[in-house]
Amino acid sequence: MSPSEVPSSNAADRAAAVPGWVQANAETLVGVPLRILLIVLGAMLVRALAKRAIARAVERILQPAEGKGEPRRSPRGPAVLQRDASRAAERRQQRARTIGSVLSSFVTIVIAVTALAMVLDQIGIALGPLLASAGVVGLAIGFGAQSLVADYLAGMLIMAEDQYGVGDSVDLGEAVGTVENVGLRLTQVRDLNGGLWHIRNGEILRVRNDSQDWARAVLDVSVAYESDLEKVYAVLEEAGRSLHKDPRFEGFLLEEPAIWGVQSLDANGVVVRMAVRTAPLEQWGVTRELRRRTKEALDAAEIGVTVRTGGAAQGPAA
Repeated sequence: MSPSEVPSSNAADRAAAVPGWVQANAETLVGVPLRILLIVLGAMLVRALAKRAIARAVERILQPAEGKGEPRRSPRGPAVLQRDASRAAERRQQRARTIGSVLSSFVTIVIAVTALAMVLDQIGIALGPLLASAGVVGLAIGFGAQSLVADYLAGMLIMAEDQYGVGDSVDLGEAVGTVENVGLRLTQVRDLNGGLWHIRNGEILRVRNDSQDWARAVLDVSVAYESDLEKVYAVLEEAGRSLHKDPRFEGFLLEEPAIWGVQSLDANGVVVRMAVRTAPLEQWGVTRELRRRTKEALDAAEIGVTVRTGGAAQGPAA
């Protein structure tokens, strides 16, 4: 055989071996890419369906009940939100967008990690060492960022449960004032002096919200011991009734003021308590007006109201 015939013979042998090699590796050349493509398409489809389901679920949960007796969500929030449906709807939409965004991101991460693990398994990469390394890294990050995770989880619960929102008057412990912003990690509260508090959601252990559902105006009236209590009750009831019928306070009072009776007996006299449920954040204005009308009614009935002067209880001058 001449030297020129050797290369042509080798080339022919390699060409003849190609179909056999392709057939032997058909699974790797066609099957693996096809399965990877199906995994990616399946992950994209599941993500799209999950995001759509989350959007519908969040909107349905946060949608106020209409035409089913007393609204379940509409009384929540400050009184100004009750009178401004657009702001109430904006608050509801903001909560829906935030919760939906977080849930969508979580679902996307879970689906992406699962799809990536399936793809790596298809190309023959062992997942055991990777999972072990990821577990160690995740454990280290978890210890270092556990407070951050707690803040985000608490923020999610605050929004999902609608514990408070922008514009609400709240007491979060040291921070007492009006909520200006609610985030997943921080809540911002503006106090009476104008200071802006930044509170981590994970550190909020209890919340008092004066803007939810309804409030109560409570008025304690101290009258002299010699006063006729039945007459006092009648005068207070008439003062409360006149306030309830006043068109200027329509919508502020949710019921007619009620006399709760004698609250206490002390050195100043007999303390009689009157209370009424009001719209959120209206209790202070109602209390001031109720106090004014009560004073005028007691003066007209010549019922002595005791005052503290130098530690002694005295009635009004004759």
